[in-house]
Parts: sequence; C-alpha cells; structure tokens
Amino acid sequence: MALVVTVDFFRERAVLLTGGTGFIGRRLVSLLREQSVRLRVLVRSDSAVPADWHGVEIVAGDLADAASLARACAGVNTVIHAAGFAHVDAEDTPDFAARHWAVNAEGTFRLLDAAAVSGVERFAFLSSVKAVGDPGPRCVGEDWDAPPDTPYGRAKRAAEERVLAVGRERGLHVVNLRPALVYGPGMKANLARLLDGARRGWLPPLPETGNRRSLVHADDVVQAVSLAAAHPAAAGKTYFVTDGQPYSGRDLYVIARRAFGLPAPRWAVPASVLRGAAGLVDSALKLAGRRDARARSALDKLLGWACYDSSRIGAELGYRPTWTLERYCEDIGLQGYRK
Repeated sequence: MALVVTVDFFRERAVLLTGGTGFIGRRLVSLLREQSVRLRVLVRSDSAVPADWHGVEIVAGDLADAASLARACAGVNTVIHAAGFAHVDAEDTPDFAARHWAVNAEGTFRLLDAAAVSGVERFAFLSSVKAVGDPGPRCVGEDWDAPPDTPYGRAKRAAEERVLAVGRERGLHVVNLRPALVYGPGMKANLARLLDGARRGWLPPLPETGNRRSLVHADDVVQAVSLAAAHPAAAGKTYFVTDGQPYSGRDLYVIARRAFGLPAPRWAVPASVLRGAAGLVDSALKLAGRRDARARSALDKLLGWACYDSSRIGAELGYRPTWTLERYCEDIGLQGYRK
C-alpha cells in the first residue's frame, strides 16, 4: 500500500475510527497501526474483530447510542468516520430509506455532537459521490451542487452539511470525502459481478457508448482520508476521490477480459438490444413475484455516466492515486481471481 502521507503527523495521536471492520475501515486500521497511532475503534457488540489487531483499543458502541459515542470520543484528538449503511441498491423501499437516514445522517449527527463536546480537534467524514445529484453526460468537480436524488445520497448530504457547520461553529478541522465506486480485494456488487461475468464468459460484449464512469481503489481512498485528516488546507473542504481515470462500459469489459487472459471480441451487442433484454428480464422477475428486479439498473451502471473530477484534492493536498482498474485487474489476473 503506497500512500503519500506524513507519518509523523499521526504518530502517538489518539484517533477514533468508526467502521473499522468494513471494506475500507480495515485498510485504515492497517495504515494507522503502521503509523504508531493510539488507535481506538468503535464496533458494534456483534462485530467480528480480527485476531491480529494487537494494540488496538476496542470500544463497543453504536451510532444510535449517544452515551457510547461520548465514551468513544473521550480523550481523542481525531475522529475518522467511515461507518455507514451502504445498501444503495435497496434504497427505493421505505424501510431502507428510513435506515439510511437513521444511520448515515442521524448517526453522524450524534457522533459530531460527542466529538465536539469531548474536545476533538479533527473530524474526517467518509461520504459518497451520491451526496450530489446525477451529473448526466459530463465530468463534474466539487462545484457541481445538484441535490441528491436517492435516500442514501440525501442522508450523506445532510451529514456533510452538519460536518461543515460544526467545523465552522466549533473551529474544528473538518473535511468530507466523496469516493466514487470503490474497487479492490473484497469488493462486492456490480463491479465484482462484471469481473466474474468476464471470467466465466457469460457477460456479452459491451458496446462503446462514449460514457464515462469514475472509480477508485480502496487503498487510494485510505490515502485521501489520511491526507484530509492531516493537511491544513483540507479544513472545511469537500473533495471527490477517484483514481483519475474515467472508464467507459466497453473499457470495463475489455479490461476485465484481459485480466483473465481472454481476448475482447471485436463485435459488441448494441446498447438498445441490451436494454431491451434487461427490461424483459426485469419484467419476468416481477411477474414471478421478485421485488429485486434490477437488470436494467445494473446495465445502466455500466453504460451510463457517473464521472467526477478529483483534481482538486490532488492540487490542494497532494493526493496521487496509485491504482487504476487496469493495474488492479492485471494484478488479480496474475494472482488468480479473488472477489
């Protein structure tokens, strides 16, 4: 994990991390331990704590429990808030929308309150590009301020706004980070399914539609979090975080095929045919009583736009992504496929 961050900044600093057992959180734990941080990790009582977390202070608690958050923040200098509810694909149901708000918005509000009362000086919040609305067929920077159009995005945006407000009111160093779709070992959802489809050969050749989608490796998200928590220029800011290399759906297909030593066919299935087929699949699933018919949605995530410009965090904080999807896929191709 090659990260550009000043080790001495974090040495012996008391840091509270939420979401430490998650996809990105485990990488943050590894980095912070390497930097001799006095690390405290907030975990739910039913969370599995890795056996090799020697020297890490474990505090049981929950974002819904203000008292546990007060205990977790006591004596802490820096909070890195990576915990959240991220089941975006199920967000169209009222129950999931309510949970997004309860965890991602209200949970962050409680943590901020506890941090401010405890005298925490720095607060880095791991948000999402979903905190802004769909930018359409363009690449956008942080000045793109369209309101989010999903319950997940609205909860994240509300949390971001509270983070910045508390920073202004209390004089804290606060920063919001909006990663694009994150890849890396252990990833799930659509990108993992694309790689599996390329490996197994059932994914049809995707066409070149000229779309662009931003991605970012988990290690580079960790780099961004480290820089944002440490760098004075990050205070009061919000940053997109990507690997700097937007991809078309065809790019994703070709890269995935090459990862497993498979040639990419010169032909492609037209987008109109793929969308028609996906619509038929969703209709059939709904007739069969399935509520989770998302073939069209999954296809849109491959052929649609979701492009974000992360040049600001590079210019202001020195963020330099070390991974691209092509490099990552070459790596998994050499080492054998792992989700």
